[in-house]
Amino acid sequence: MAQQTEQSEHRSLYPPTEPYETGFLKVTDIHTLYYEQSGNAAGNPVLFVHGGPGGGTSPKDRCFFDPAVYRIILFDQRGSGKSTPAAELKENTTWNLVEDIETLRKQLGVEKWVVFGGSWGSTLALTYAESHPSRVKALVLRGVFTLRRRELEWFYEGKGADMLFPDYWEDYINFIPVVERGAVMDAYYRRLTSEDEQTRIEAAKRWSTWEMATSHLYINEEKVKKAEEEAVWAQQFARIECHYFVHGGFLKSPNQLIDDVDKIRHIPATIVQGRYDIVCPMDTAWQLHKRWPEAEFHITADAGHNAQEPATRSRLLDATDKYKHL
Repeated sequence: MAQQTEQSEHRSLYPPTEPYETGFLKVTDIHTLYYEQSGNAAGNPVLFVHGGPGGGTSPKDRCFFDPAVYRIILFDQRGSGKSTPAAELKENTTWNLVEDIETLRKQLGVEKWVVFGGSWGSTLALTYAESHPSRVKALVLRGVFTLRRRELEWFYEGKGADMLFPDYWEDYINFIPVVERGAVMDAYYRRLTSEDEQTRIEAAKRWSTWEMATSHLYINEEKVKKAEEEAVWAQQFARIECHYFVHGGFLKSPNQLIDDVDKIRHIPATIVQGRYDIVCPMDTAWQLHKRWPEAEFHITADAGHNAQEPATRSRLLDATDKYKHL
């Protein structure tokens, strides 16, 4: 049953912790992945799957997990964060990333782990779990995203989100000539893959600013500033996102992740969804919930898309506590 969360007191993240190991894992001739481990080296393994794609990890991501109990594993997906080469699109598909997770699992000697992912991280977590269900102890999913065409058009093609944030939408859409606005993602992809560096950078900043501005219930100016000023990060985020989105996430069918949920219905799971999520609207999480009634489903009543919004953060912490002794 859906549980709508309305509470006046919210939980804080676990205290910051430093990695006890960092490393780089070469997965192809082109790509090398950054990974790290923190918390309890002998503890319950948990894999944090970051969003975007292209978003990369940050130290705060470790803090969703009790460091006394969890062996906390973070990695930057191909082209993201500290992985190299930055913003590289070659050999960069969903299935490459699923294979990378398995390679990392074997490299670290993990038999099974809890998998935690939000936004695109929920997409990749679902894809991985449906591909390797025997390796997943539990799933924690937030801001569910399955790359159905309807989801992409709502946010990037002027089919809904533009009416809620018309001011920021103008900055995003005005970069594209009117004649190309029938396929906005394709138009951005041409510019994000341009031979001209300044064209790539400007396109990346416009794309990333639009997403950062809409990712919170209340606009987070710090995130908007990051998109506007950090050219390397903006290119990682925008180029890789757009690459995945114009290719339908490289999924076998538009509804694959929801259609294949029977493969994982036996796995304990918690889904947390912001009621006012503009980036990944609640309909997707709702459709997944209907196909997967065994999973615990929480609607946070006063939250948008971001994991750090108080009600969402609290429910995610409750979920990781629930699974820490599996």
